[in-house]
Amino acid sequence: MTVTGLFIRRPVATTLLTLTCILGGVLGYLALPVADLPNIDFPVIQVLAQQPGGSPEQVASSVAEPLERHLAAIADLEEMTSQSSQGMVRLTLQFALSRDINGAARDVEAAIQAARADLPTTLRQNPEYYKANPNDPPAIMLALTSGNRPLPELYDKATSLLLPRLSQIRGVGLVEISGSALPAVRVEIDPLPLYKFGIGFEDIRAALASANAHTPKGFIDQGGMRFTLQTNDQARSAQAYRDLVIAYRNGRPVRLGDVAQVVDSVEDVRNAGYFGREPAIVMMVFMQAGGNIVRALDQLHAELPHLRATLPAGIQLHTFMDRSQTIRASLADTRMTLFLSALLVVLTVLLFLGTLRATLIPAIVIPAAIMGTLGVISLLGFSLDNMSLMALTISTGFVVDDAIVVLENITRHVESGLSSFQAALRGASEVAFTVVSITVSLIAVFLPILLMGGITGRLFHEFAVTVSVTLCMSMALSLSLTPMLCARLTLHDAGGGAGRLAAWVERGHLAMLRIYGRCLDWALAHRAPMLLSLPATLGLTVAIYLTMPQSLFPDEDSGVLLGRLMGDQAISFHALNQKMNQTLAALQKDPDVAGVAGFVGGRGSSNQGNLFIALTDKSKRPHPPATTIANLNHRLHDMTGARFYALQRGAIRIGARPSNAAYLYTLQGDDTTALYAWTQKLVAALSTRPELMDVSSDVLLGGLAMNVAIDRDAGARTQITPQLIANTLYDAYGQRAASVIYNDMNQYRVVMEAAPRFWQNPASLRQVWVSVAGGAAQGGTQANTIRVRAGDP
Repeated sequence: MTVTGLFIRRPVATTLLTLTCILGGVLGYLALPVADLPNIDFPVIQVLAQQPGGSPEQVASSVAEPLERHLAAIADLEEMTSQSSQGMVRLTLQFALSRDINGAARDVEAAIQAARADLPTTLRQNPEYYKANPNDPPAIMLALTSGNRPLPELYDKATSLLLPRLSQIRGVGLVEISGSALPAVRVEIDPLPLYKFGIGFEDIRAALASANAHTPKGFIDQGGMRFTLQTNDQARSAQAYRDLVIAYRNGRPVRLGDVAQVVDSVEDVRNAGYFGREPAIVMMVFMQAGGNIVRALDQLHAELPHLRATLPAGIQLHTFMDRSQTIRASLADTRMTLFLSALLVVLTVLLFLGTLRATLIPAIVIPAAIMGTLGVISLLGFSLDNMSLMALTISTGFVVDDAIVVLENITRHVESGLSSFQAALRGASEVAFTVVSITVSLIAVFLPILLMGGITGRLFHEFAVTVSVTLCMSMALSLSLTPMLCARLTLHDAGGGAGRLAAWVERGHLAMLRIYGRCLDWALAHRAPMLLSLPATLGLTVAIYLTMPQSLFPDEDSGVLLGRLMGDQAISFHALNQKMNQTLAALQKDPDVAGVAGFVGGRGSSNQGNLFIALTDKSKRPHPPATTIANLNHRLHDMTGARFYALQRGAIRIGARPSNAAYLYTLQGDDTTALYAWTQKLVAALSTRPELMDVSSDVLLGGLAMNVAIDRDAGARTQITPQLIANTLYDAYGQRAASVIYNDMNQYRVVMEAAPRFWQNPASLRQVWVSVAGGAAQGGTQANTIRVRAGDP
């Protein structure tokens, strides 16, 4: 007995196996994670270290270099880049595709701990690492707004209430908060009263540090009871610090309020966030490599009602730029395409076979094969994405081919006079080898895709495997279910009347054969043109291939644009904030824009603002994203002092370095001076090309700086060391954290800095008091010890 005969003679077992296959497909479909594309993301980890007040050169040499030296020893590290800006450094580590991101994170943490001994002691906290790619757009953005509560309070609620719960969602790699800073007590010092009283900045810092002890005090045991000692050793508000005694002069106390303005404010005043035109706290949720966006965002949306309930009254939590909506819409279109393709295949079979009973067989086999494939790819750990659904759509034609081959051969034996049962036995056994050989040859076509490496192989791996699994399911069903159904159904009308549909189809076939016969006669009569058509066709194919645009993956209209506002390299925060408001107003006037959110300051560059632009629904938008970008650039082309960039992130992002454009070139060299010089030359040369636009570089060397030259001889005579001068400058201009206030939900800081009228004026460097020894002024003002001049950095 042949294998096909075994299934034909046991219809109940064949039916149960088919139902089991369909049931497994249903369960697999429900369990399959939903994504836009297969997991092709490189494992990327970014390391952030902050040193407020540090220049890019100082941060690069004292913070970035020790971290780079230890991180470079991690296995499977393919690329490491660092970007040093004012007050912070960001290192991006890209690992091999085969590296598990959790194992890489453990190695990164160990390297950071090893580098801690080489890092400066002025770092507020240890460097942090996140399993997120800075080149990826946020999966979703949230915004906190309020009409009656200040932004620092909103920022505090975002960090203490929302951030921990969002970070716990599976797949979330980083939650970045911008728009303000944690509440703090700001001590804005006036150097002139300091000079009057003979008090140095370091004296004030020492007084502030000692004002908050918050240390263990012990306990007292008395009999059978224990008493824990508590004191009011911590000052929590600006009012408590104003009366702080920092020195005694002429027998009278000098209080902090006498030399400084003490206010309840924020750690960093150079932050601003916007939701539309309204000030807001912007929260960006980034996914880690391999994380499922749709599943994570479903969990996030389920968490949103609880998050809103934890917020005080008067605070609104908005969602913005939800990528799961675009992914779901894309998958819905692909599922509809799959359904329509299966339906059209069945109608085509009906058109050519002419009988409903014969058409019923492929109509059952096609969904059974697709459902069986869904069950198998669920076990393989794949996802329901555009690539797997496209593979199922293409495989629909392969599935019906196998069924038609078996069905046609069985029908031929039925028409010769055999019963349906005997015809199924003979016909299925005759074409079994043919079906197997066709399946093997088709799978061999996709073998090169299975063997491809790199990101392209990862992209098309699910596609090739899904097609191969569908072909195997089709072969199995064509040799089991199809002959069993043929044996139980009457495929031929014994009376010879096939019905009106069959007669109409037959007349159509005959008409097609007559047309084909005339075309064949003409071709045989004109052999020379027919022979020349082959090289002409090949030449035309090559010409079309060479002229067609080429890319790894087609652009898709995701409905989201990423914008970047690049100010002049010497622009101040307040000037950049004005440019941001001007940009927001211009963007909202465009009819293609549905909403805008953005921020300046925070962890970004000092001359850069980030914008996220949501476009209107593409069914209501007459322009593609490229046209919208051109229109936005035209609206802002006359803005002076800053330049606006907009780009659309593709579905595939190769690499981990963010940029202002879709293409990125990297220059490498051993000589930093030559490398920076040639970078500027290359940018200038590329900017002259008419086919290129928005050419920029991440090397920014055109900012202004105040060079402070220390006279070491004069310092030695007055006992003023370079370290003391550096500490004083940091106290006056670095928003230095002098003390920590411990609360139940968060930790706030006491930040000291010169009064705004001084740190906004470069000439104020000459008025900063450096040192006091024994109560008498030593060295006078800082101008006695250092020379200050404005110039290039």
